[in-house]
Amino acid sequence: MDIAVLTIKIALPGCRSLKEKRQRMGGLHERFGRHPSIAVCESGDRDRHEASEWSFVVAAASSREVASLCSDIEDKLQRTVDGRVMEATREYL
Repeated sequence: MDIAVLTIKIALPGCRSLKEKRQRMGGLHERFGRHPSIAVCESGDRDRHEASEWSFVVAAASSREVASLCSDIEDKLQRTVDGRVMEATREYL
């Protein structure tokens, strides 16, 4: 079994409240947390309006599957979040 931690930092320009931040992030936890190979949480910048950091723990039978799931997460975030992905880091365990 291979495991990776994908951490993504997102800038939310013009965001003025935590309520707006939740709306703009669009339910990441519900969307990705349903997948049996992915655990997700907001891991940083919880009290900042203009930024958000999310961590995804991805586990699969092979490193190829893990890399594919991480890429899928990054692609979906780019398309669905009303913000800019500033940084994405992967740490393989």
